[in-house]
Amino acid sequence: MAFDLEMIKKVYSLMPQRIEAAKKLIGKPLTLTEKILYSHLDEGTATKVYERGVSYVDFNPDRVAMQDATAQMALLQFMQAGRPKVAVPSTVHCDHLITAKEGATKDLPFANKESKEVFDFLGSVSNKYGIGFWKPGAGIIHQVVLENYAFPGGMMIGTDSHTVNAGGLGMLAIGVGGADACDVMAGLPWELKFPKLIGVKLTGKLNGWTAPKDVILKVAGILTVKGGTGAIVEYFGEGATSMSCTGKGTICNMGAEIGATTSTFGYDESMERYLRSTGRADVADLANGIKQHLNADPEVYASPEKYFDEVIEINLTTLEPHLNGPFTPDLATPVSKMKEEAAKNGWPLKVEWGLIGSCTNSSYEDLSRAASIAKQAIAKGLVTKAEFGINPGSEQVRYTADRDGLLGTFTDLNAKIFTNACGPCIGMWDRVGAEKKEKNTIVHSFNRNFAKRADGNPNTFAFVASPEMVAAIAIAGDLSFNPITDTLINNKGEKVKLDPPFGDELPIKGFAVEDAGYQAPAADGSGVQVAVAPTSDRLQLLDPFSAWEGTDLKGLKLLIKAKGKCTTDHISMAGPWLKYRGHLDNISNNMLIGAVNYFNEKTDDVKNQLTGAYGPVPATQRAYKAAGIGSIVVGDENYGEGSSREHAAMEPRHLGVRAVLVKSFARIHETNLKKQGMLGLTFANKDDYNKILEDDSIDILGLTSFAPNVPLTLVLNHKDGNKEEIKVNHSYNEQQIEWFKAGGALNIIRANVGA
Repeated sequence: MAFDLEMIKKVYSLMPQRIEAAKKLIGKPLTLTEKILYSHLDEGTATKVYERGVSYVDFNPDRVAMQDATAQMALLQFMQAGRPKVAVPSTVHCDHLITAKEGATKDLPFANKESKEVFDFLGSVSNKYGIGFWKPGAGIIHQVVLENYAFPGGMMIGTDSHTVNAGGLGMLAIGVGGADACDVMAGLPWELKFPKLIGVKLTGKLNGWTAPKDVILKVAGILTVKGGTGAIVEYFGEGATSMSCTGKGTICNMGAEIGATTSTFGYDESMERYLRSTGRADVADLANGIKQHLNADPEVYASPEKYFDEVIEINLTTLEPHLNGPFTPDLATPVSKMKEEAAKNGWPLKVEWGLIGSCTNSSYEDLSRAASIAKQAIAKGLVTKAEFGINPGSEQVRYTADRDGLLGTFTDLNAKIFTNACGPCIGMWDRVGAEKKEKNTIVHSFNRNFAKRADGNPNTFAFVASPEMVAAIAIAGDLSFNPITDTLINNKGEKVKLDPPFGDELPIKGFAVEDAGYQAPAADGSGVQVAVAPTSDRLQLLDPFSAWEGTDLKGLKLLIKAKGKCTTDHISMAGPWLKYRGHLDNISNNMLIGAVNYFNEKTDDVKNQLTGAYGPVPATQRAYKAAGIGSIVVGDENYGEGSSREHAAMEPRHLGVRAVLVKSFARIHETNLKKQGMLGLTFANKDDYNKILEDDSIDILGLTSFAPNVPLTLVLNHKDGNKEEIKVNHSYNEQQIEWFKAGGALNIIRANVGA
């Protein structure tokens, strides 16, 4: 039986009437996205029409999910909120703090020892506040959510940008920062700007070497890393219904790489099959009872251009396998063009590693299709030219895949089976030789491939592909290998060709598992003690941030003017820094160390205006803080893209940065800044970015009359005595301005509890 069945029954009981009321109010047929949004309004039944891309709306999500790296800060904040128990079903999943090195049998015990303090903290907090706890080794958060918690028509938020994976089961699942999760767990509504809608019509049917992954790799190439910002992507058409549920999840998962708020598919038979296969026949029966409400109205898909802000059409029958990268997930190259593109760009053709897994592609079907290639290779006398690693998505997937011989096939090809965890995808990969920083190429089925992300080596060229393409290219050891047309030489000197992959959508003998790794919370957690040692370097209780002083901000020093791509990986690196995710002061020592300084083209090297010397960004900012001087960070386009990690907002806040001024923001990061009481500003004229000079002191004027839709003024006080004024915009509404004034949203929650 499913988790939280009574909650799902309640959601489904309210959906029909709320959807009908919204349809009557709007006066036209509704997309699936609109149906889910309007049925989750905090006000209940809709009383007004919300404007896409303009209206801020309060919603009531059905559940919250957190992974161990982000859960630490989310729960440290929740502990300050004064609530005895979470208000909605919530879970914690331990998947990030496990280093991939030797293989699961050695890596998992090491992680349990190395991070015992953090795991014990998360387990005890979960136990106290009524939160479901998935232990280390249980699996990757988004695969576990898809197997156990996702349901068609639901809305959830999660403290990870790839929460969107649950769209594969027809949810609106959205990545947020820990402060947003804290609000919802405390029983407060969650605010989101009503999104624009992008429709993707899928015609035809996948065949041969093409996989669901290639759909989103193609879409990423079309929309780029920020083309989906502020929008929800809804997939539909015969191509959508012909795909598996986990394949749909893969497509939704990588929607984070185009900046989309989330992505989703309408309920269909593949979702029903998946629900029944994963022990949730009761949810499937409930969904079947309201299936007309779990898809867009027929008129929408018949004439999508009338109902979506943008429509893209992709023919799956003619779609070609893709490889995206390096260094950005939207540089899309069809496999047939890779040889010429690699030669033109100087990409190393020799592939050192092939990695299969991550929250994007670690389902049973993914492993099954990749194993079919591995099995062929063995039968045809081939050996892998590259090293090969596998991360199963969950203990249920691992156990079942092992039972069915899939893992044995991989190990026969000398693959290393890593823990059911994120591993290399989020930088938790202790890769031998990475410290040499040699130029090399890897291929993986992950979602992101930013510089340094997988192994810390800035010269690792990482390319994203489907699991079956990763397997084929790892066997060939050649980035330009096209399995559709090319042959390989086997151990007898013969030319052999790989046949197209095949695999089972779901295990023929059903899923099985001995211990899924779930720990239910105490029925009454009031007696549970949560201890944080004051001497710990992994955990630190939070102190409230100071409220705004009530004046304009003057004399702010320019900390850094970041050039080009500045993701949350650049602002707050993962990898070895993950160990400090529960200790704000310690992790602040990685603040902006990956950002490129516009003035010297270096990373982690900025000018201290107090001394004139150059040094690390965190040390420079700590010097300003010690002197009681605020600062400002300046950035480029789509600043803060990537992970939802709110540490990228909390670290500058903690160290005394007062404002972040950029050409444009990624959605989650902008919200995280607002939640922490920071100023997130954008240039009214993007060319004004060029006016910011290295020795500038900056004044922010207009804060005493801070109001929605009213620009602020910045005064640039140059070192030569000249001054320039520029206008900057913001997207703060009245509630968010109150967050700024209070010093952060959490301060308001705490004050209300005290009252």
